Amino acid sequence: MRHSYKVLSETQNKIILTKIIATAGTILVWIPILLTVLSTITGTISNHMLRFDYLMPAELFPIAFIGTALLIWAALSVHLKQKNIAWGLGAAIFFLISAQTIAVLSGLASDSIKPVGWIWAIALTCIALYTLAIINIGLAGISLIREINFINKQ
Repeated sequence: MRHSYKVLSETQNKIILTKIIATAGTILVWIPILLTVLSTITGTISNHMLRFDYLMPAELFPIAFIGTALLIWAALSVHLKQKNIAWGLGAAIFFLISAQTIAVLSGLASDSIKPVGWIWAIALTCIALYTLAIINIGLAGISLIREINFINKQ
């Protein structure tokens, strides 16, 4: 009995590898967001009051950064979504550094001032914008995977 094996072309192999890299990158980018949501849900249920660690996405930046690097690699490979992912990474880094700088210079980081007032609002806004940039990268990753699937079907 003979088995017939489908031999993939070099282009098809490249598309499959790119899809795997894009999928891994997208998962890594979403991990900080998903862990924040899960910890909020479990903490709120177990403590019977809202528990939300708004700093968790920033604390898990290395995971999101590795995921974004994989997404950039995949995007460059298929010439899709490079600008969206790169701008998202630039924005994330800018807002993360801004939040940290404000926290350190103002005394929020050392707890020498209380987290109230306009300086805390600015630092919190930077963290929120950082988180939105990470979500944007995650959405771009999903879009990239969809477009790679479309290319693969052609």
